[in-house]
Amino acid sequence: MRLSFLSDPKVQHLFSVVDGGGEELRVVGGAIRNALLGEPVHEIDFASTALPQVTMARAQKAGLRCVPTGIDHGTVTIIIEGTPFEITTLREDVETDGRRATVRFGRNFAHDAARRDFTINALSLDADGKLHDSVGGLADIAARRVRFIGEAGQRIHEDYLRILR
Repeated sequence: MRLSFLSDPKVQHLFSVVDGGGEELRVVGGAIRNALLGEPVHEIDFASTALPQVTMARAQKAGLRCVPTGIDHGTVTIIIEGTPFEITTLREDVETDGRRATVRFGRNFAHDAARRDFTINALSLDADGKLHDSVGGLADIAARRVRFIGEAGQRIHEDYLRILR
């Protein structure tokens, strides 16, 4: 599957900087969902096996500006020609109080997807355009259905803002 935003030169540049050398970078979440639904894509977020420090070091070496947006949760923002891209290290929630989580960084995209809110937000797309769907998000998009991953009550307890989505 080849979604149009994947051919954006800024997206390709980000893949060339962060993906590879033992690390994998993928587009995740809303950009994929919106593109598949024919809706506008306003931002493109990424997930990576690379730790935040590795992501930032690679970006800085390439002359890109980095902002440690949510470094404790693995998120950095890389700015390319004025466009911000958030990259978050794969993670698992160790503990959560309904708003804040203690996380453990990981290297498994399926585990990271399983901790997300809805199946339609857990899709990922690699640099080659291969779509990864470990929780049934594609079927839910086709059915135009919003479905929690796992038990809804648990997902809401992990982050109370999910109920607003």
